[in-house]
Amino acid sequence: MDGVLEKSAVKRVVAAKEKFGITGQIKVLTETAKSAAEAAAGLGIEVGQIASSIIFKLPDNSPLLVITSGRHRVDTELVASKLGIEKLERVDADYVKENSGFSIGGVAPIGWIKTPSITLIDEALNDYEVVWAAAGHPHAVFPTSYSELLSCTEAKSMMVGMVSK
Repeated sequence: MDGVLEKSAVKRVVAAKEKFGITGQIKVLTETAKSAAEAAAGLGIEVGQIASSIIFKLPDNSPLLVITSGRHRVDTELVASKLGIEKLERVDADYVKENSGFSIGGVAPIGWIKTPSITLIDEALNDYEVVWAAAGHPHAVFPTSYSELLSCTEAKSMMVGMVSK
């Protein structure tokens, strides 16, 4: 996996980690970490410790970032209801890249090119001392904590999902 740490998206995450004082080192996995299950398997941890960054579109066309535990699927009706909007709109790869600067499978919770309008973080991530998030590339992840993510993303803590099957 030569060159992963030289990618511009990964460098943005490195800069954001430094800005927020996140000290955990980026780990480059041999296998892809495009899904929470793949990332957990590559790290030898519980799938719930994966902090997946999922993007939706709000009614005003701005991005909503949901940082969810890998053990959950985002319940879009629940989240929309809690936000007082009719529905969350799913987005395509172009929307993700245009707003976050990351490709699907490597979307980090920090280092975005545009700040999300709203960021939510799954309360379930607080069940773990260490959680792992994408670092701007499908093979790159970094360790952090619920409290670090809550602080540096200015996220609102919320139960956002239901247990995946």
